[in-house]
Amino acid sequence: MEDIDSQFSDKVKTGDIIVAGENFGCGSSREHAPIAIKAAGVKCVIAKSFARIFFRNSFNMGLLIIESDAADKIDRFDTVTVDTETEKGEIYDSTTGGRWKIGSLPDFIQELVEVGGLMNYAKKLEEKNA
Repeated sequence: MEDIDSQFSDKVKTGDIIVAGENFGCGSSREHAPIAIKAAGVKCVIAKSFARIFFRNSFNMGLLIIESDAADKIDRFDTVTVDTETEKGEIYDSTTGGRWKIGSLPDFIQELVEVGGLMNYAKKLEEKNA
């Protein structure tokens, strides 16, 4: 994030949401990028589209990502919330009142995010089947 905002790591707070344009995560072929974003406290990334490998690595690492055209309509510093767990499934911008339907994520993907990624998910399954 340093190329976009050299003070990003000083500004980001736990629970923040990153809103980005197209092909977010391009050039990131390892899981380190979503790990770093998650470790910085980012709750979710909303983008118009994601690079394929970043997309998969994000869920494997337990980082919630959402593809949505809402990314074009949300301004920097807007207050945004995301609801993926109910049938309502939406992004809500309380600064502008904007609402965008996202649909709920598959249960498997929600659980990957909830438990913190694929490794924790596998451990949970192993414990459950032991």
